[in-house]
Amino acid sequence: MKDISIKELKNTATQMRMKVIDMIYKAQSGHPGGSLSVVEILACLYYNKMRVDPKNPHWEDRDRFVLSKGHSAPALYAVLADKGYFPREELKNFRQLHSILQGHPDAKKCPGIDASTGSLGQGISIAVGMAIGAKLSGKDIKVYTVCGDGELQEASMAAANYKLDNLTVFVDNNGLQIDGPNDKVMALGDLAAKFAAFGYKVIEVADGNDIAQVMAALDADSEGKPKLILCHTVKGKGVSFMENQVGWH
Repeated sequence: MKDISIKELKNTATQMRMKVIDMIYKAQSGHPGGSLSVVEILACLYYNKMRVDPKNPHWEDRDRFVLSKGHSAPALYAVLADKGYFPREELKNFRQLHSILQGHPDAKKCPGIDASTGSLGQGISIAVGMAIGAKLSGKDIKVYTVCGDGELQEASMAAANYKLDNLTVFVDNNGLQIDGPNDKVMALGDLAAKFAAFGYKVIEVADGNDIAQVMAALDADSEGKPKLILCHTVKGKGVSFMENQVGWH
């Protein structure tokens, strides 16, 4: 994979946002808020970090990605289509009956999906299992997962116990979940301190919608630990009337 400049990644993120809005509008159904807030994270991973082959989506030595917050599937579909996993024209079928692009990622239907997700709180566990499998097989496989802040009533300590320095966990910390602000639904407290206590190398990204900051966190040394990148993002980022509005979840 060739390195892509920060400027190119920013342009890619803008194109992804356009596709997300177009998909959800055509379907008249979906989750724009959390899809828009996670765009920069996915852009950095798929265009400048992960080792994948769209022509061989089941390549055994590929890096793995788990979208724990499965309702943000439009952002992932936008990336996969652009990378060539399936024709871009397929995006217009988002959330349609029998489409490969269901409202939540389906690994049996959509090329490039490593795990079917949508039941929140499971993503880290799936990713930990993948990371352990890579270690046991002796393969240089990196595993990445993106979790929503609203699903973090549980988190995995197994990652640190097994010294999974090949695991990177992103938290899309946009502050809102379907029922309102996280602090009012169930306050998460100091997430950085909690994950540090679990044994993760924690890196906070002040602006998780800034490509350069996300890339710097990805490139940082994990110090032999699983890495937790806590990205402070804006729900509905890039669409003025959606930003920080829980109604656009």
